[in-house]
Amino acid sequence: MKDTGIKRAFVIVLDSFGIGAEPDAADFGDGDCNTLRSISGAKEYDTPNLAKLGMFNIDGVGCGKPTEHPLGSFARLRELSRGKDTTTGHWEISGIVSERPMPTYPDGFPPEVIAELEKAFGKKILCNKPYSGTQVIHDYGRERKETGGLIVYTSADSVLQIAAHEDDVPVEQLYDYCRMARKIMQGEHGVGRIIARPYVGEYPNYTRTPRRHDFSLDPTGDTMLDALQRKGLATIGVGKISDIFAGRSVSRTLGINKDNNDGMEKTLKVMDEDFTGLCFVNLVDFDMTYGHRRNIAGYAQAATDFDKQLGEFMSKMHDDDVLMITADHGCDSGAPGTDHTREYVPLLVYGKHIKADNNLGTYPTFAMIGATISDMFDADLKTKGESLLPRLLK
Repeated sequence: MKDTGIKRAFVIVLDSFGIGAEPDAADFGDGDCNTLRSISGAKEYDTPNLAKLGMFNIDGVGCGKPTEHPLGSFARLRELSRGKDTTTGHWEISGIVSERPMPTYPDGFPPEVIAELEKAFGKKILCNKPYSGTQVIHDYGRERKETGGLIVYTSADSVLQIAAHEDDVPVEQLYDYCRMARKIMQGEHGVGRIIARPYVGEYPNYTRTPRRHDFSLDPTGDTMLDALQRKGLATIGVGKISDIFAGRSVSRTLGINKDNNDGMEKTLKVMDEDFTGLCFVNLVDFDMTYGHRRNIAGYAQAATDFDKQLGEFMSKMHDDDVLMITADHGCDSGAPGTDHTREYVPLLVYGKHIKADNNLGTYPTFAMIGATISDMFDADLKTKGESLLPRLLK
């Protein structure tokens, strides 16, 4: 293995933390979107540690005050894949460029798909249209109880979601329905994720439980997780990383996070372990709880809360650790609608062996990260991204 002096890499994905519209944003239905700009103007926003690492020094962020001498290296990354969803974004971070967008269903799933699902489930399907996850159980929960059916819905993302009450459909049974749906939704209808959405309570106060589970498509190419696993190195997933990669080449998962705080607490605990390899973290609340709901104040507060834990993380880092902070797409709380936004994402890199005050500019793919991590551990990865390691190391 090449001697980079690096033993552990931590890649933290701030889900939907975009930093400005990509040149082709209009092709994806987006205007002048900028998630960071929308939240950084809120009174709840206070992120001194992100600023110190160079967040506001990145080319083209168009907001905030640059730090005089940032502690890390920083870059702006463009998405090369034809998508703006979680799966496509994370796959590209890890090295896969998706030439074709995953299918979406703004008018619901076609009748032949619904018929095949109903036959497999032996149950009637309700809803079948794009819907807010909290609203759909409110609007269809009583009918589901009366009919014994299943609520099937989608979103602007490439997903098929199945909701049922835990008292009527035990969670393991719901997972089985999702596995059946995953087998059916392949090829032309190969959505990125099938998501189990269990809930509890009585009308009108239904609440979703944390026993959500994602059943992803198998990654369509080689990833940095595969590359590291071939070398016998650790690949630890925090949050929904394992779900996004269908469990492939994740040596250990710490499971779905209760919230961002829980995800960072798990990550801080991983720092106490002795391992060589990667800890890959997804913090989904930015997107799921605040971005889609267009809650600027909530998103800004979540960034502030993360920043405090980031300070704790930085103080715990060993000399042979590297931290990378990035995102998988945008979800501008100040933009119209409820969908993700097609945005550049930040890349902040920090550690004892990493150059400070180092503006790396703009790169054409998120896959620079997968290439860099693989190179860091002398692991072979075929990807359209190129390693930034020579430009990062002191």
